[in-house]
Amino acid sequence: MIWTSIIVAIILILLIVVLVTRITIQFYFHHQIDNDDQMTVKLSAWFGLLRYTIDVPLISVDTDTASIHVEEKTKMGAGDPSQGKKKEKDFSPKEIWQSFQDTYELVRHVVGMHEIVRRMLARIEVKQLEWHSNIGLGDAAHTGMIVGVGWSIKGGMVGILSDYTVFKAHPVLSITPYFQQAVSQTLIKCMFRFRIGHAMLAGIRIVKYWKGGRPTFKTRPLSVLSKEDKHESM
Repeated sequence: MIWTSIIVAIILILLIVVLVTRITIQFYFHHQIDNDDQMTVKLSAWFGLLRYTIDVPLISVDTDTASIHVEEKTKMGAGDPSQGKKKEKDFSPKEIWQSFQDTYELVRHVVGMHEIVRRMLARIEVKQLEWHSNIGLGDAAHTGMIVGVGWSIKGGMVGILSDYTVFKAHPVLSITPYFQQAVSQTLIKCMFRFRIGHAMLAGIRIVKYWKGGRPTFKTRPLSVLSKEDKHESM
């Protein structure tokens, strides 16, 4: 009985530690007009003792097939992510459209999905948000118009985030117009964190309020949930 109580106590302590653990996500994206894009996502926990890095040094578009080509590098722990696992992916327009269809299918099968997402977002703390852009169309009038649209988009997106999440730092936004040349550059830096327990609670609510039977997901890994059980009953 003593050993059973000790084991149960250890399991409960580990469960509590996992539930209260904060995950910090750092997002970096740099876009230039010549498809020389760079994206990095870093996940960390326990003051950096646990780290996972996803580095995407190349994002390009195939003009013939309209598919997006991505080179991805992942690494556990600290160090240069270029030394981790490498793989290449191609996302066709059909696959991108199917991902939107799967999102709609998920929302359709969960009662109150908006409320579940809203509660999860309300637990997310935004620690940093920087969004800088250089825009130029080679014409002063057209550049002025696109800069105005850019400010509207940025202001609208920051407004939505501030309504649904908790900002711990003032967002830094900028748009630099280039009136005499064509320029398209964007730099985004973002850092936010949340507790694992809140994410698990959102997952439990999705399962609890699921309706409508088996879904028809098309993209991986969600398509696994759409497969029928092939085992025959005895």
